[in-house]
Amino acid sequence: MNRIRHFALLVLLCLHVQPASAHDLERTKVFLTFAADGSFVLDVENDPKWLRLRLERFAETPPAPGTTDEQRLRDLGPIFMDRIVLFVDGHEIRPMSVEYHDTGYQLRGRMPIDAHTLRWYYGMVIDPYPLTIRRADGRVMNDWVLGDAWSDTLDLSNQFRPPSRLQVVRQYLALGYTHILPKGIDHILFVLGLFLLSVRLKPILMQVTTFTIAHSITLGLTMYGIVSLPSRVVEPLIALSIAYVAIENLVTTELKPWRLALVFSFGLLHGMGFAGVLKELGLPRSEFLTALLTFNLGVEGGQLTVIGIACLCVIWFRHHNWYHRRIVVPASMAIAAIGVYWTITRVWGI
Repeated sequence: MNRIRHFALLVLLCLHVQPASAHDLERTKVFLTFAADGSFVLDVENDPKWLRLRLERFAETPPAPGTTDEQRLRDLGPIFMDRIVLFVDGHEIRPMSVEYHDTGYQLRGRMPIDAHTLRWYYGMVIDPYPLTIRRADGRVMNDWVLGDAWSDTLDLSNQFRPPSRLQVVRQYLALGYTHILPKGIDHILFVLGLFLLSVRLKPILMQVTTFTIAHSITLGLTMYGIVSLPSRVVEPLIALSIAYVAIENLVTTELKPWRLALVFSFGLLHGMGFAGVLKELGLPRSEFLTALLTFNLGVEGGQLTVIGIACLCVIWFRHHNWYHRRIVVPASMAIAAIGVYWTITRVWGI
């Protein structure tokens, strides 16, 4: 009964946590995509209400009565274009057009095909945000920009030459690994839920192997366009899988056959989640299979690192008779509460 009360308390605490940072209001994402002819498309995503309030400060004329956010943001496009700066090889490159869509502004322009360096500035945001560069050669660069600051100097050289296999291996191994550590908190919690079931090594290895086989299958099938589910379905189910494995840890310490079957099913879902991320990053056309395999290997490396760290944290006392009561139960309750909270928020789009 006490466990149920504690679990309910954790769920309520999660449900009452409200985001407080400015970044949640800004919701800034920037994507800069190059084509082989030197043209580029710049997509800047922000919360529309927040963006309108910021741009209105620079507008010379007030909006007409009854103007919607989308209509007003279309009118404010030229003002927005003045808020961003693209410096290429020390010279400013101005976009040639700006349009507003449902998710944000899209700017188009052209730069020299022999460009070597790029620096980016967006003068309206406060908190860090991701800048994703999709090069013409298929490679993807990611940089976190510290709010109202210049980006790092990004290398644009040789982007019209296909990347070597070694370059692809290095890049996508790193992308797969960092998708788990430190970025993949939902996948980390799922792997920890698997780890907490038993103190013995065999159940851990059986679950992780089953999970790996399953998510590798759907990662490949989804990337090749054979299977597909919308993220609004996949993401809540991933959250529900986290809650399930954690809740089961509260009632058993043995690996049951149905647990392996469910872990396999959950692995299929997580594979689709990995594929969604990989589609956003893009794959080089010349080394598609190499990038896909090395990304998956990077994911495996991240998962094994999570398990290794967990083992080091509990190795000295996991065989004590109080280990399940003092470590497994509280940790599983916390993971379950987070999983339930994420399921609710993802279903309702909160």
